[in-house]
Amino acid sequence: MPAVLDLLGSGACHAGPELARRLGISRAAIWKQIEALRAAGLDIESGSDGYRLTQPLDRLDPEAILMRLPGAVRRRLGVLENHWRIDSTSSECLRRVAALPDRSFVFADWQDAGRGRRGRQWISPPATNLQFSCLKRFSGGYAALSGLSLAVGLAVASALEACGADGIGLKWPNDLVHRDAKLGGVLIELGGEFMGPSHAVIGIGINVRVPAAVRRALDRPCADLAELCGDALPSRNALAAALITGLVASLDTFDAAGFAAFAGTWRERDALAGRVIHVDDARGAFEGKAAGVDARGALQVRCTDGLRSVDSAEVSVRAK
Repeated sequence: MPAVLDLLGSGACHAGPELARRLGISRAAIWKQIEALRAAGLDIESGSDGYRLTQPLDRLDPEAILMRLPGAVRRRLGVLENHWRIDSTSSECLRRVAALPDRSFVFADWQDAGRGRRGRQWISPPATNLQFSCLKRFSGGYAALSGLSLAVGLAVASALEACGADGIGLKWPNDLVHRDAKLGGVLIELGGEFMGPSHAVIGIGINVRVPAAVRRALDRPCADLAELCGDALPSRNALAAALITGLVASLDTFDAAGFAAFAGTWRERDALAGRVIHVDDARGAFEGKAAGVDARGALQVRCTDGLRSVDSAEVSVRAK
């Protein structure tokens, strides 16, 4: 962590000369570091009294997360680690996929190359939101993993709801939404043998507290847990523990029963059901009414020429 950010982390105000003296650098160097942190998305106020983070840093601590996990989950967990700064938690899992044990979780406070579906960038200021990846191993092949992203989304939504965030819906195939504003997303990258065994690196990003400057830079409305939970917003460590607990249980259920075990719950959170949508896939663009998902988790779209099935790997869907 940058030393100046470590000093500002409590949310207290620090004068420029004080920061320069404590760090043994010039005031100009302090200003450059502050501007770099602002460019990364942190909301740092400056005034006659000095510099102040508008929100104290809520740092991730693997030991604090472990303490919050039920014993049964701790015993089943692989690696649990947090990086202050990394290119991408999913990239880190992929680099170490041969060595990491099943149910390993890699978190990061700051990602330089966080990514979403179809190459989109995941934008998140340092130590503000939650971004992490989980490695899950499966004995079966790729075909048995149909609907995995939907099951993961359901697990995340349920865990966040238990933390006080109500009204979370799922926009097929991988977005968590609140009143059509994006709260988070899921990105799954598969590996292994087509017929098995296989593995999935499951990347998850959740907006915990999105600064106003970051909101202005986004091309779509976003929601965050600070809005949904208000003053009862749990710490990032508590949120991480709740998510790990829910994911470990749901991934074991998926491994045993596939998406069929989640189909009923999906209907309760389906943010597209009954709405006219625009689908753009490899076959071209078309419109229709969203009609849920099939047993594999493929989107069903009712068109003038009948029901069409859309696979998650090929499309982007936008509610009209």
